[in-house]
Amino acid sequence: MRMNKRVGLVIRDSRVRIRTPWLRVSLLALTGLRLAVAARAPLSPDEAYYWVWSKALSPGYLDHPPMVALWIRLGTLVAGDTALGVRLLGPVSALLGTLLLMRAAEDFWPERGAGVRAACLLNATLALNVGAVVMTPDTPLLFFWTAALAALARLLRTGQAGWWLAFGILAGCALDSKYTAAFLGIGVVVWMVLIPEARRWFLHWQFWSAGALAAGCFAPVAAWNAAHGWASFAKQGSRTGDWQPAEAVRFLSEFLFGQLALATPLVGCLFVAGMALAVRGFLRREVKPAFLACMTVLPAAVFFEHALGGRVQANWPAAIFPGAAIAASAAASRWWQPASMLGLAMAAAVFWQASAAPLALPRGLDVTLIRIGGWSDLAGQVFAAAARDHATFVAADEYGLSAEMAFRLHGDVVSTDPRWRFFHVPNVPLSGRAGIFVLSDRDSSTPERHLWASSVLEARVARARHGVVAETYRLYRVVGASGAEAALLPAGQKVTAKLGQD
Repeated sequence: MRMNKRVGLVIRDSRVRIRTPWLRVSLLALTGLRLAVAARAPLSPDEAYYWVWSKALSPGYLDHPPMVALWIRLGTLVAGDTALGVRLLGPVSALLGTLLLMRAAEDFWPERGAGVRAACLLNATLALNVGAVVMTPDTPLLFFWTAALAALARLLRTGQAGWWLAFGILAGCALDSKYTAAFLGIGVVVWMVLIPEARRWFLHWQFWSAGALAAGCFAPVAAWNAAHGWASFAKQGSRTGDWQPAEAVRFLSEFLFGQLALATPLVGCLFVAGMALAVRGFLRREVKPAFLACMTVLPAAVFFEHALGGRVQANWPAAIFPGAAIAASAAASRWWQPASMLGLAMAAAVFWQASAAPLALPRGLDVTLIRIGGWSDLAGQVFAAAARDHATFVAADEYGLSAEMAFRLHGDVVSTDPRWRFFHVPNVPLSGRAGIFVLSDRDSSTPERHLWASSVLEARVARARHGVVAETYRLYRVVGASGAEAALLPAGQKVTAKLGQD
């Protein structure tokens, strides 16, 4: 047993306990705040889309592996088909992941009090705070990635080869969350090949068993892809073919500023400093720093290279942050406290705007408005139009819009988006039935003629919050053509129960 008296972190075997009252209270308070925001903030279109997944559980989906759908199903079993139910495991996993990160940092840097610094730095990032209250594939990915790092930290601290087995299962679960988790296995192999002291693990059966366990966890996803023409692999792999070197400056700027924003400025600088020290340790062939370099710098370099000719979404490299926090915890001294305070203040501002919207910011400056603002009011307008026209269904051809309507409306909500053919959702006949078709003004087209015997523009409506418009839509009264059918999405909540809450 060892105790660092300054930070009050006790490690005995693989268990971690927090002895510092302020830290225990802070973690519980932060978790409570995240749960409150998760319950209050409206669902984004992507979250509603993943909620539809949870109603049609499958080993795979077109866009991502299935872990996010499983997490949502578990959350809604506890808290129902509500925003809190969809997001319930986010704040819980952030709390558990923080404890695992603290243990991992202490295992990497004994006697340095690194656990608290690593935990504070990671919890100050927008990447973790947003991931804790917005349920996307990055949410389970961050948890399982952190847990996998903690398993290998135990391996390096204790020398017990059995930790490879835990790493294999956790890496497999990370792969079941998002394909980005492949960097876990790639990083480990590169580390073992290039660092002489790490090569000894090639002689242990536990290492090879870890690979088999990870492959076993991922096998259902691979089998689903094989049965569906490798659709998901092809969709994600096609991003590498989007190569536009002429846009390199713009893409690279978006990538760098996006990472600085998600990390928050001071924390981001400390992450870079920690990763630089890890690279120095790698060049000196030091085992632990080299491992962290392979878990952070290697994937960062791949994303950087991709940004030279293709757009990198800001959340794609988020899995790098736990390793960067561990690396920074060894480098950060007095700067970790102001960095953490600034990051938490930024996160609090985002939480407040997302859940209460106290500021009527212009559309271009308010990401929360664009993503989550005004959905209940829009659903109410669609519901009213359907009631006026005696419509028997509501339809849309865009997956996020379809999912939002399904989550918020009772009755038949159907989607004509072709991606639903990859789901276990029933198709329903539309022939002769009257409905309301919702179409965003971002789409200049009209309802597909082969599906509708008639379509008449009924109204124009807006999705807005506090008078600031996020997006405008056209509502068409449509009648299904002969032989037409569409995917029937699961019913969510009664729209009347949600009016005025966002």
